[in-house]
Amino acid sequence: MVSRVPLPPPPPPVELRSWPDRDARLADRALALDALGRRLLGGGRFALFAGAVLVLQLGWGMVGVTLVGLGVGAILDPIAFFVGLVVSVLGVGVMVPGVWLVVRGVRRDRVVRERLVRWAALDRHGPTDARLRAPVASACWMVLSAVLCGLGLWLGFAVPAGADPADGRGLVAYGMGVALIFWINGLIGLFKAVGHYRMALRVGPARPGGRSASSGPPRHV
Repeated sequence: MVSRVPLPPPPPPVELRSWPDRDARLADRALALDALGRRLLGGGRFALFAGAVLVLQLGWGMVGVTLVGLGVGAILDPIAFFVGLVVSVLGVGVMVPGVWLVVRGVRRDRVVRERLVRWAALDRHGPTDARLRAPVASACWMVLSAVLCGLGLWLGFAVPAGADPADGRGLVAYGMGVALIFWINGLIGLFKAVGHYRMALRVGPARPGGRSASSGPPRHV
């Protein structure tokens, strides 16, 4: 289910900032980073990611019924061909929301990442920055995405190599489609997890003295 809770807004411009002190700014920064981190790597985002993969595979599996049937000569049976064509059309219809979920997820991740980077650059705070790294969530995303990439890569070679010539090209086309779905979504997850972890590592610990890392050296009049 798509979250109806709006994203935290980006930090206000310098001329509009009205925090009474640094503690208030750090508190708002921590709330924003925690919320944005959950929207990027949390359980809800993970469920949408896995759901999109399942929907795409379900739709492509329905299309594959016709592809495999054509390979074994079902095209000679008008009834079987018509049934397969109807199932394929329904499969394409099922894939449409899956593609929409993937595209929407990538776009939303880009917006979330941009806001997260802006909030992270606002200041430095050790405990908040440590939570931002989210090592467990990042590792889960990396492992799952690597499994999807590996499975897609294996299918991309195993299906053509093991296909029976009597089955024609239908089984190969179906297997390559399954591999492509796994491979593309695995790469999306890997790039997101690695990119988030690298960004979080650039957020260093708080500087001694309580001064913001972004405030720069004191100015002399």
